[in-house]
Amino acid sequence: MLASVGTANVLLTPKTVIPALQGDATDQTPPDLPSYLFKERIVYLGMTLVPQVTELMLAELLYLQYDNEKSPVIMYINSTGVTKAGDRLGYEAETLAIYDTMKYVKPPIYTICVGTAFGEAAVLLAAGQKGYRASLPSATIMLREPMQRFTQMQATDIDIYRNELRRVKGELVNILATHTGKTEEVIERDIRRPKYFNPYSAVDYGLIDKVLESDEGDTRQMVEGTRLGTYQWTARAILDQ
Repeated sequence: MLASVGTANVLLTPKTVIPALQGDATDQTPPDLPSYLFKERIVYLGMTLVPQVTELMLAELLYLQYDNEKSPVIMYINSTGVTKAGDRLGYEAETLAIYDTMKYVKPPIYTICVGTAFGEAAVLLAAGQKGYRASLPSATIMLREPMQRFTQMQATDIDIYRNELRRVKGELVNILATHTGKTEEVIERDIRRPKYFNPYSAVDYGLIDKVLESDEGDTRQMVEGTRLGTYQWTARAILDQ
């Protein structure tokens, strides 16, 4: 339903008010989409886990727990682990910080891959609430070992960093083994080289629980009791099928 507010029309829904301004779209300020998503308890990972992205995600998860510790949080993931310049970097410490926070907060975290989940992003995808880890049908998921970032170090420093990298690798292997049901030996063997999955093989491997097919209902329905625009989102209805 549209209501007039000044020179603008406003789309009224039970929980969301989105301005629908008249005139040329190029002359208008775009809507604050991140705020709309955040209001609907949606956390979006669309970049490499650089420290700034990690800090924002941690703050969002902690705030959403404060806001309502029983209502689920949806985490959409579309991350390649590659910077805009094409550099392949490892952000294992940042990954572990987000993982620990996901397990610390009380709201269940539903994870959904909407494009790519490579490396550390795949770990977070697998760490979602059991039974509520999903992917869209054309997504790609990839596991790999932690990636080194040292250059121009002296030999002693390289030795220290190598030992730390092995420790972090063991942490990530343990996390993947916990959430996939595979043994640590199988995980270690599989990530020696990048291992790619389509959503269906990811289900078989235990990384996710569900592929969201369009013929299983309205794929806009993702989180029970939440509205975005005029669409009712009910993840439970789809993921429980």
